[in-house]
Amino acid sequence: MKILLVYPRYPDTFWSFRHALRIIAKKATFPPLGLLTVAAMLPQEWDKKLVDMNAAPLTDKDIKWADYVFVSAMAVQKASTREVIKRCKKFSKKIVAGGPLFTSDYDKFDDVDHLVLNEAESTLPMFLDDLAKGCAKHIYTCNERPDITKTPIPMWSLINMNRYTCMSVQYSRGCPFNCEFCDIIVLNGNRPRTKTRDQLLAELDALYKRGWRESIFIVDDNFIGNKRKLKEEILPAITKWQKERKFPFGFLTEASINLADDEELMQLMVNAGFDTVFIGIETPHEESLIECNKHQNRNRDLIASVKRIQNHGMQVHGGFIMGFDHDPDTIFKSQLNFIQKSGIVAAMVGLLNAPRGTRLYQRLKKENRLLEDISGDNTDCSINFIPKMGREKLISGYRHVLNTIYSSKHYYERVKVFLSEYKPRRKKNISHLRFWHIRALFTSIWILGVLDRDRWYYWRFFISTLLKNPRSFPMSMALAVYGFHFRTIVRKYNKMSREDARA
Repeated sequence: MKILLVYPRYPDTFWSFRHALRIIAKKATFPPLGLLTVAAMLPQEWDKKLVDMNAAPLTDKDIKWADYVFVSAMAVQKASTREVIKRCKKFSKKIVAGGPLFTSDYDKFDDVDHLVLNEAESTLPMFLDDLAKGCAKHIYTCNERPDITKTPIPMWSLINMNRYTCMSVQYSRGCPFNCEFCDIIVLNGNRPRTKTRDQLLAELDALYKRGWRESIFIVDDNFIGNKRKLKEEILPAITKWQKERKFPFGFLTEASINLADDEELMQLMVNAGFDTVFIGIETPHEESLIECNKHQNRNRDLIASVKRIQNHGMQVHGGFIMGFDHDPDTIFKSQLNFIQKSGIVAAMVGLLNAPRGTRLYQRLKKENRLLEDISGDNTDCSINFIPKMGREKLISGYRHVLNTIYSSKHYYERVKVFLSEYKPRRKKNISHLRFWHIRALFTSIWILGVLDRDRWYYWRFFISTLLKNPRSFPMSMALAVYGFHFRTIVRKYNKMSREDARA
């Protein structure tokens, strides 16, 4: 059997980092971990080829080669996914599809031959058994939460690692919280399930043996969902593994804000090599936090919590949401002030949307407020329900927030606030310096310092960092590249908005 695994292309959004990738000469940020894991679950004797359309084009030759095409995608990849399906059908290829997009919207893909939904550890074996017997069904579902200690090591041989900035590993699935708008608990449940210590170390070994020496994203829904196991077993083991190999990896992950309450946990994470954590802040407005059941963020000084994490040596990337029913007219100013004061440089501000299956979706359906399907990109000014504030006011205020926080003036001010709070506990290993790092620096100087219309802000920041904070220069230049990407996306959205207005 010849199996082609296809990961559709992301659109150009805040999350794609496409304009930053162009500067550092990389094709994509993260590899398709789900498909790489599925590949390892398929019969060993089958021929396998993987095409990540974010890193390389999908050719007709690739499609013609295959007996079956396996597709996995998230909602934001919907347009590219439909194009992939159309191309495969043109050559009469059988399509097997799974992942978040298909699990949520399986009834909208009748042209897919076999839908293998939910978690692959539960449903893929059923499909493979039936396929071997010649009686494969159209749809496979299972409500059982599988034991992920049986999950195999991803098949890294299928990708060219040099095309990516970061590799990915999964340690746990599920989140103990129950935010109204979030579909994580729909897809992966409330009770965090974890891999074993040896299993996780084996995955790190696999990447190390293939020569990887850059960052690794631990893609968990909430890495600190099971704090006790982390503190007693996992983090000490990672630290030991890292020390024995002179810290080849830096880690980034996702966690909840209550990380800031646990001094021991923060220190253990930093000791293990964690330097970045994404946290869902959502909103500084208390009534909106109550509305969306974000209890872990309530009754606390959120800015102080963020700075506490940064003081321990971990950069905080923050997620923010606008469009809650309880958002007041002042929410735009509040979000702006919070983001600037917190020093969260990568502030991902999006509009509230209601993914299918969430409690928010069910509530809005009862209130007859649901509109079209979500685009999957909560930063493209689309919203799939009628907001209490009024759509025009919400969109206008949202665009003002984006234009402000990603203007060069405000962005570089925020970087300076972050650097004043950021206290790295471990020096970067100079042996990790690569040729592409040097090339990226000179490319960024050319694009940001010569071609970009906001180059004056860049040079002022560049010189100020060299003179006042030279140790933070590498990180500062990386953040400048991030800013260029965010600014480019905002300009693109503004241009689209003007064209829509003229139309």
